Amino acid sequence: MSDMIIYDFLEIVLAVMGAAYAYMSIPAIVGFFSTRHFPQAKINHRYGIVIAARNEANVIGQLLESIQGQTYPAEYMTVFVVADNCTDRTAEVARDYGAVCYERFNDAKRTKGFALQYLFSQIERDYGIDAFDAYIVFDADNILKPDYMEKMNNAFDSGEKIITSYRNTKNWGNSCIAASYALHWMRTVRLENRAKSLLGMACRIQGTGFLFANELVKNGWNYTDLTEDRAFCADAVRKGYRISYQNEAEFYDEQPESLAIAYRQRMRWAKGHLQAFRQMSGGLLKRCFTTDFRDAVTAYDMFMITVPLPLFQFIVQALKLLVCVAIVCLDGESPLILATWLKGAVLGFAGSYFGNVATAVYTTIMEKAHLPALPLWKKVWYCLTFPIFAILGQITYCLAAVSRVEWKPIPHGARADARLVHKTGKHFSGV
Repeated sequence: MSDMIIYDFLEIVLAVMGAAYAYMSIPAIVGFFSTRHFPQAKINHRYGIVIAARNEANVIGQLLESIQGQTYPAEYMTVFVVADNCTDRTAEVARDYGAVCYERFNDAKRTKGFALQYLFSQIERDYGIDAFDAYIVFDADNILKPDYMEKMNNAFDSGEKIITSYRNTKNWGNSCIAASYALHWMRTVRLENRAKSLLGMACRIQGTGFLFANELVKNGWNYTDLTEDRAFCADAVRKGYRISYQNEAEFYDEQPESLAIAYRQRMRWAKGHLQAFRQMSGGLLKRCFTTDFRDAVTAYDMFMITVPLPLFQFIVQALKLLVCVAIVCLDGESPLILATWLKGAVLGFAGSYFGNVATAVYTTIMEKAHLPALPLWKKVWYCLTFPIFAILGQITYCLAAVSRVEWKPIPHGARADARLVHKTGKHFSGV
């Protein structure tokens, strides 16, 4: 009997976990109808564009060309590249395109966060952080639409301190793995960022394509774990900042195309997210109870984003299974109790699978203007395989909790279709 009480309690725990995320339906509904729009800027602000690159000679030229092709005045942009532990021509290519390039060699500290920390220290030494009103972070495989900087300047000139942008994918149709990543970024836009920007909450920064005011790095860049983006946005909210979203600023990047590379990247994400939860959750939770209502809601939302939900769900399900085994072995109950657990697990998996498929279908329809021209069968296939992204995330969360994870580079080399990125017809020469 006591075992059944434990089993029922664990069921309640799972239900409470689900209820804690019920509020997410509000941004999903609001984002269906609208997002925030920014007026034309009155001032051209000065921006430092920062790029951390490791052996990215194959792709960084496309990014730098797209920066040179911006409608925003070139004299207000300075590009900084840190060639981090490079063994190829990354530094040479960056300098050929006119970027200020610093080379860093420290294989003991290999994360992107350490590279950015070094880069900002060099900017402070040679220019001063205040030389630029704000900084924008890109990865070397990114490509910007021609009006990207102009649109981001509109948002910054409106008074926003941290702004993220629309992340699209340049190798959408190359594999179902790449498409799953692409749908993931678009899902975040559609179900979260569109509404949260409108409601004055904190949008989710996801690795690249984000801007922040110089005041956020007055004391340098201090986020050096495996997922510096998660730590940065959680810490910003903990300090009272909101993170806005500019729907009109669009850029492209390259996604992994193989399961092996996706697994490597997701393991790093999972470990980094666990690190961010350990470091930032306490401060976020405290802010939920020590500030005004809107800030409290924003802090609660960011706290729930940092919570490693897949890991907690796995632990509860494993405990439920152990309780079932104990009931059978110790209390002499019928093994049918195990069938009850199995039925619940199967139904939970099926609900998750079809829920993710439905989300992919909805995102594909609503974001069709941002998709490349793909045959219908591919779109259907990508929606059916999209749950792989969630499954891989659940597996890596569990493994990362008990494994040592080291930073490893993600190879880039896909060439972008300039017809997709630039409506002007300009093609990239690359390197």
